[in-house]
Amino acid sequence: MSRPIPIPSHQQNYNFGAQGHFENQAKTEHSKKLCIHNHANLAYAHPVEPRLLIRISQRAGPSVRYWAERPLNSLPNSHSLESVARQIVGMHQNHNQRVSTAAAAAGDSIVIVGAGIIGLDVALVLAERGLGPFITVIAEHLPGDTSAAYTSPWAGCNFSGISGSDKNALKWDRLGYAHLTKLASEQGDEAYIRRTHSVEYWDDHVPHDKIKAIAEYLEDSQFQELPAQDLPAGVRFGISFTTLTLNAPKHIEYLFHRLRDQYGVHFVRQRFPSIQAAYASPTTKVVVNCTGIAAKTLPGVEDAKCYPTRGQVVLVKAPGVKRNIMRHGRDYETYVIPRPGTDGHVILGGYMQKGVSDGSTYSYETESIVNRCLKLCPELQPFDVIASFAGLRPSREGGARIEREEVIIDGKTKVLVHNYGAGGTGYQAGYGMALEAVSTVDDVLRELERASRRSRL
Repeated sequence: MSRPIPIPSHQQNYNFGAQGHFENQAKTEHSKKLCIHNHANLAYAHPVEPRLLIRISQRAGPSVRYWAERPLNSLPNSHSLESVARQIVGMHQNHNQRVSTAAAAAGDSIVIVGAGIIGLDVALVLAERGLGPFITVIAEHLPGDTSAAYTSPWAGCNFSGISGSDKNALKWDRLGYAHLTKLASEQGDEAYIRRTHSVEYWDDHVPHDKIKAIAEYLEDSQFQELPAQDLPAGVRFGISFTTLTLNAPKHIEYLFHRLRDQYGVHFVRQRFPSIQAAYASPTTKVVVNCTGIAAKTLPGVEDAKCYPTRGQVVLVKAPGVKRNIMRHGRDYETYVIPRPGTDGHVILGGYMQKGVSDGSTYSYETESIVNRCLKLCPELQPFDVIASFAGLRPSREGGARIEREEVIIDGKTKVLVHNYGAGGTGYQAGYGMALEAVSTVDDVLRELERASRRSRL
């Protein structure tokens, strides 16, 4: 297989040398085209354009890279490759243009703004209804990125009693648990989900309705409330059961590839100046706002109820940890969560700092986390610290917002669905939230489903 030709970010000046290496230099438009042409002649010829494979590689960091590859046994024809490469470069230089590698324009009847777990779950619910080709996910951050403002990769990630006690939270958890349980059974290794024994402690009283609701839907005959004599000092209540743990960054990468490759969902890296900008295409019928903490400042949304909740976690290698264990304190969270699909990696946490938007990590917080976790989980020893991370949970006063509204765009009525504010419960509640958000636009989706069926006839 031929080596890839990287097409760099629109933010850079570039030139392709004979070996395909990127040089960060200012060049004339003529020399850029010439280098692409020469490079194609040297190594990346292709017989006919219809056979040219254009693939997208999502990498960590701010850029999306594109490359062209030629199949085996192809005959030299630099002109078709040069033409396609030039088109890709031109599209990528235009920051506001949606880049599609399909023969037709990207399906944008449904635009999802945000590619954290909330946006990805919405895309999955829609794709499972056969609407994948109609969906474009547009986001500043995509799976593989490592910004503190991109919350989803930093999660310890399990199904736990951390969520609220209101009816919505309990409903979303129940639906999310059913989804994750099914996924663990069918694609556990691929989706980086694993069943794990769990113990949870609370320093305060826990509403009976919450525990009753959890006990009713858990597929676990071993669920039990722990007797008082088994509780650590200062703990008022505890339970043990079989939970679901996830490897957060790997799970969202799994969803990204599944949505793109299996369902035909399009992904675009772009930052919008307003939510109205998501209606740039005249064919867009529905926009789903899954912008998380950005909903506080995004023009057209500007939800004053949104706020960040800062967390810091420590990634360690501790092969002796085989269970999930958590302690919900009055002003802290301590947790030990093994990561599926790794060589003994474990997430230690943590902090719940309301209103703090600092994405830095601090050694004294790392020390506090490690000490608390050692006390909670003695089998953590021996361990090696790999790294510390900080992330900002997208919290909201009054809980998550799921709401449909009508907006006027260029004199026409369009549909906007809000789905954000899950805080630290996005992985366990996200699928349930997505089901509810999607249900608010069933009337619009039925039209698209009919169009999809007609296109297959």
